[in-house]
Amino acid sequence: MNRFEIVSVNVSLEKGTEKHPVPEAAVTLDGLEGDAHAGDWHRQVSLLDSESIEAFALKTGLGITPGDFGENITTRGGDFSAIAPGDRLFGEGGLTMVVTQLGKECHGDGCSIYQRVGKCVMPARGVFCRVESPGVLRGGAGLTVTRPESGRGE
Repeated sequence: MNRFEIVSVNVSLEKGTEKHPVPEAAVTLDGLEGDAHAGDWHRQVSLLDSESIEAFALKTGLGITPGDFGENITTRGGDFSAIAPGDRLFGEGGLTMVVTQLGKECHGDGCSIYQRVGKCVMPARGVFCRVESPGVLRGGAGLTVTRPESGRGE
């Protein structure tokens, strides 16, 4: 079993922009309330590990904080490399999310994050999920990742 600590929960009103930390967020079947990525699609919620953010900041000398890469959930601990599509993440209040995609195409100049930073770690390190059961996300809480018994993704 793989377990992560939630360092920060982040939302934004527009796609392609940095997200801003909030103390907690209700998660509906569409994603995080108040977030531009909520909706009926496969990338409702995004995760990025703080270790990748810290390594990027050290390498570039830029002051990067949670949400700057557009992730909804910034985590610490656990093993991101062990996550696969089809895995399920469990959180507070019955929250269940299924991993739908690893990484994504960079939007380049069409993204304010890329414009400010010049590159992004989400294409290589981002994890994207669809909500299966509503719940709550808050900093300091945990997320547990389990793999379906077949060992294969959806």
